[in-house]
Amino acid sequence: MRKHSVVLLLVVIASLLLGGTANAAQVGFPIRNADILTKNALYASGRLPATPCPEPAVQAGNVASARNYLTTLVKCLNGTWAAQFAKARMPFSKPRVTFITKPQKICGGKWGKNVQAIYCNASRRIVVMLDSAVVDDPSDLFLMDVIAHEYGHHVQNIAGMWRAFDRLPSNGKAEYYEQSRRHELQGECLAGAFIASVWTSLHRTGADWKTLLGDDRESGDETGDVRDHGKGANIANWLDRGFKAAGPAACNTWIAGSAMVA
Repeated sequence: MRKHSVVLLLVVIASLLLGGTANAAQVGFPIRNADILTKNALYASGRLPATPCPEPAVQAGNVASARNYLTTLVKCLNGTWAAQFAKARMPFSKPRVTFITKPQKICGGKWGKNVQAIYCNASRRIVVMLDSAVVDDPSDLFLMDVIAHEYGHHVQNIAGMWRAFDRLPSNGKAEYYEQSRRHELQGECLAGAFIASVWTSLHRTGADWKTLLGDDRESGDETGDVRDHGKGANIANWLDRGFKAAGPAACNTWIAGSAMVA
C-alpha cells in the first residue's frame, strides 16, 4: 500500500539513511524458517534490464491524462519484470489494474485515510486513486513511485513472498508491525529498482530524484498512528537502495537490521 501525505516532518533522523547494511547482524525480530523471504531466487537474478519507458505528458487536473500515464508505466513494468522473472526462471503473470476517483470498498475493506493506491493480493489487482492530491500537481515522480511500489507488491506475490509473509508467526503487535514494515519497505525498494531501469529514458534530473526522496521522508509512520510502513527516512533509504542497485538484490529487507526497518 502506498501512502501520500503533505505533512512536513520537522526532524529527519539522518543516521537511519546511513545505518548499516542489509546484512546487519542485530535484528529486533529475526525472520526464521522462511527461505522464500530471505533467500528468494529473485535476489540472485541480477540487475533489471535497462529499457526505454518515455513518460507521457500529464495535464494538471486531468484524470484521463494521469490514467494514460499510469497505463503506459504498467506496460513498462510488465515488460521489465517479465524479463527479470525469466532470468530467475520463475513463472510470471501480469496484475490487473483499476483506477478510481473517490474512496470505495476495495479488497473487502474500506479505503484507508491518505492511501493513494493498494494491491489486492488475492485477486492480483492494483487499485490507484486518481484524486486531486496527485492529479492537480503531477509534475514530480510521485505517480511513478505509486504504481512501481504497488507493482512491487505484485512481484512479492508471484515470487511467493507475500504468502510467506502472511504465514509468518508473530508474538504480539510489535513483531507483527516490524514484519509489515519489512514487507512495505521491500515494495518501495523494488520500485526504486524499476525506476533506475528506465531512468535514462525519462529525461529527469537529479533534482527530480531528490524531490521524490524528500516526498518519501514526509510519508512515513510519523504522519499516522500505526507503525506498519516505516519511518520516512527508512522509506527513502530503501527506495534509494533499490535505485542505486537497479535490481532486487538490494531489496532483501527480511535480513535487515531492526534500525533499517523501524
